[in-house]
Amino acid sequence: MAADVRRETKLAAEASSGQAKKPGASHDYKGFVAGVFSGIAKLTGKGHKLFTWKSLLANVAFRPILVGHPFDTVKVRLQTTDAARFSGPLQCLLQTVRNEGFVGLYKGATPPLVGWMFMDSVMLGSLNVYRRLLSEHVFDVQPAAMPSTVPAAVPTAALSSPGARTSLPTYGHGIAGIMAGCTVSFIAAPVEHVKARLQIQYAANKADRLYAGPVDCLRKIYARHGARGVYHGLSATLLFRGFFFCWWGSYDLLSRYLRASTDLGAPAVNFWAGGLSAQVFWLTSYPSDVVKQRIMTDPLGGGLNDGVRRFPRWKDAAAAVYREGGWRGYWRGFVPCFLRAFPANAMALVAFEGVMRSLP
Repeated sequence: MAADVRRETKLAAEASSGQAKKPGASHDYKGFVAGVFSGIAKLTGKGHKLFTWKSLLANVAFRPILVGHPFDTVKVRLQTTDAARFSGPLQCLLQTVRNEGFVGLYKGATPPLVGWMFMDSVMLGSLNVYRRLLSEHVFDVQPAAMPSTVPAAVPTAALSSPGARTSLPTYGHGIAGIMAGCTVSFIAAPVEHVKARLQIQYAANKADRLYAGPVDCLRKIYARHGARGVYHGLSATLLFRGFFFCWWGSYDLLSRYLRASTDLGAPAVNFWAGGLSAQVFWLTSYPSDVVKQRIMTDPLGGGLNDGVRRFPRWKDAAAAVYREGGWRGYWRGFVPCFLRAFPANAMALVAFEGVMRSLP
C-alpha cells in the first residue's frame, strides 16, 4: 500500500504539461519560451547544462549541427537518388568528401541553424496550447489534487470525482501533436525546401552551383515562382508532420511507463522518452519523408533553368520511389536518420521540459 501511495504521489508531482493538472491560458507563453531552449539544445547539444541536474545526463554532450548535419546531408542525398549514384550511406559519405571536401557535408546547414529555435518555439508552444484546449474543451480533464494536500494514505487520483479524467489521454497527446505539426509546417516547409535544394548541389566549385547560398536560393525561387514556389512541398510537409501523432502519443506512453516503473528523475525520464519517441516517429513517418524530399528537390522549371519538373502531384513522387527501388526505396537513407534522431531529440526534450518546470 505504501508503495502504491508513493507511486501515485510521484506521478502527480512529475507529470508533464497537460497530464496532471489543467494549465491556464495565462501559462501558454511557457511552451513558446521553452521551445526556444529546445532549439538551443539541438544547436549546441548541451541541454543538460541549462540546469544543474545530478543524473546520467550530466556527462552527455552532443553537437547536432556539427555532428548531426552530415548525417542529414547523407540522408537527403540518398533519398533523392537511386542506387546507380550511391549504393549506401558509406559510399555517399566518402564520395561527398572526395569530390566536395568535408564542407560538402555541411551544405544547407544555415537554414536549420537559423530556423530551429523559431520552429521549436512554434511547435512546442502550440503543442502546449493544443494540449490545454483539448483538456478543457474535448476531454474535460479535471485537475488532480497536489500531493501536499493529500493525506498520506490516500492516492491523489482517488480524490477526483468518479469517472473524471485527471490527465489528457495518450491519443489526446497524439491529436495535439498533429495540430502542432500542421501549425509549424508553415514555417518548416520553406526552411526545409531551401535546405534540401542546397544539399543536393554536388558541384565543389561555388561558381558552378545554381544557388550561392540560402538567401540566393530563396531570392531566385521567389523571383521566378513567387510564394507558391517558396512553399513548394507544403502538402508533403503537412502529411509528414501528421505523424507527430505517433511521436507525442508514444512520448506520453513512455513517460508514464518510466515514471511508474523506474526511479529515474524527471530529466532522465524526459531524455529516454524523448529519444525513444523520436525513434518511433521516424519508424512510422520515414517513407513520407522520402517522398517529401523528392518533391522538394524536384526541378521547379521556368526561368530557374534547373530542369523539367517530374512530380506535379504527391502520388507521382511516391510512384517514382517505388518504381526505382521497390518498397526498399521508401527506406533509403534511413540508417543515418535513425542514428541522428535519438541524441538530438532526447536533449531537446530535456531542455523543453526542464524550462517548463522552471518557469512561473
